Amino acid sequence: MAASAQEKELAQLIVTSLNLEVSADQIEPEAPLYGEGLGLDSIDILELSLAISKTYGVQLKSDDADNSKIFSSLRNLNDHIQQHRAK
Repeated sequence: MAASAQEKELAQLIVTSLNLEVSADQIEPEAPLYGEGLGLDSIDILELSLAISKTYGVQLKSDDADNSKIFSSLRNLNDHIQQHRAK
């Protein structure tokens, strides 16, 4: 399934905030962000969490038991942000 407009916006935030050498369009909505897939590490996730907090007003805590699910893909991360963002 193609990325939604919100997913594309989030993908662009990921690329920009982490200075990735891929384009936002290359990030598959269902592909893993961490480890395999996009290949992000814990430092990347931390930086991304700060960028998400600034952009969307969503606090992502390092001790959240759901982090592995939240950061498992662009789609899951976007779903989490949309559910918790400051409207």
